[in-house]
Amino acid sequence: MALTGRAALIAALGSVPIGIWDPSWTGILAVNAPLAAACACDFALAAPVRRLGLSRSGATSARQGDTADVTLTVANPSGRPLRARLRDAWPPSSWQPGTETASSRHSLTVPPGERRRATTRLRPTRRGDRQADRITIRSYGPLGLFTRQGTHRVPWTVRVLPPFTSRKHLPSKLARLRELDGRTSVLTRGEGTEFDSLREYVPGDDTRSIDWRATARQSNVAVRTWRPERDRHILLVLDTGRTSAGRVGDAPRLDASMDAALLLAALASRAGDRVDLLAHDRRVRALVQGRTAGDVLPSLVNAMATLEPELVETDARGLAATAVRAAPRRSLIVLFTTLDAAPIEEGLLPVLPQLTQRHTVLVASVADPHVSHMADARGDVDAVYEAAAAAQAQSERRRTADRLRRYGVTVVDATPDALPPALADAYLELKATGRL
Repeated sequence: MALTGRAALIAALGSVPIGIWDPSWTGILAVNAPLAAACACDFALAAPVRRLGLSRSGATSARQGDTADVTLTVANPSGRPLRARLRDAWPPSSWQPGTETASSRHSLTVPPGERRRATTRLRPTRRGDRQADRITIRSYGPLGLFTRQGTHRVPWTVRVLPPFTSRKHLPSKLARLRELDGRTSVLTRGEGTEFDSLREYVPGDDTRSIDWRATARQSNVAVRTWRPERDRHILLVLDTGRTSAGRVGDAPRLDASMDAALLLAALASRAGDRVDLLAHDRRVRALVQGRTAGDVLPSLVNAMATLEPELVETDARGLAATAVRAAPRRSLIVLFTTLDAAPIEEGLLPVLPQLTQRHTVLVASVADPHVSHMADARGDVDAVYEAAAAAQAQSERRRTADRLRRYGVTVVDATPDALPPALADAYLELKATGRL
């Protein structure tokens, strides 16, 4: 088989020594003139890299784990065709492990005076802003013997939003909300319910709901029904201090708290309540207020995207004062924090009366499922010791939760997967009993 192009040239001249300059040598080796001429010609015919025009377009946001396509447009203003390989560099967390090479490297052929597009598909594995790094372009000559290489910076940012995996629970919680709101009105009068209608008494109804005036005007006993009030205020408070950095599974506790907060926000906004967000450790990290029902969820997701746990002790007094300022009238304050004994006893408990005096307080905490597995372990000495340690940790969390409940606080303590629906159920229970 006859060889052509680069292969033929290398086969014909590959045995001839090529001159290379090295300062440690005393001279220059003999140079093969035809090969040198071919290399020089190849280099001269390679399209220049620095004159290329580059621009970006495409996605500016994506949920964690979803794909985001960013398109790079390469314009070749020179009179020579561009035969190039390029690498579009992004932070390592912009791709799933092992997929960066296939996603970030592209081959392009751009005729003189034309432009071509290359699409980089990102699949981010972490929240936050992912910013494009440099673009490295290697331009080949027609023989592929010599190349021109250069780098360009074309700024672009993709904001990676929380994944909101708990949205799968929203339909079932909305169905229960519809039962509470109109279809099955509550019979217990509470400060968070309003009069709905009268109906005939049936055995089992609360006698305190009997309307004696209406009963006197008719032959049957009439009872009042009540329905949950709308337009209540809910303040979601994310503790972003050091305890939120503890990893549960593959993610920090803060991520699990965010997921539960988003489900509650989606449910409460559908119920007609107003939802605000406060993220705090030693200072305010995020504050979202005054959003409409249609805008509240996108605003919360965008604010949460860049939040990261801070390795500092949370200023509980400052957090409580900021929460009171953010909730000037009676509200439901949902505090996402730890149930570890020391931070609660030294930080939250001294300032808790400042919150419970005026507001309904709910504490949501992320439990580690590994502790439950350790508590069930048996079989050898190590497993028994692990089970004893896990049982002690669980007992301390229960004691801490009981101390909070004595202050009138509702406590939801669940694993990352179970926390969002459990928190939504606690909210609906507060609605049903008129405490909200």
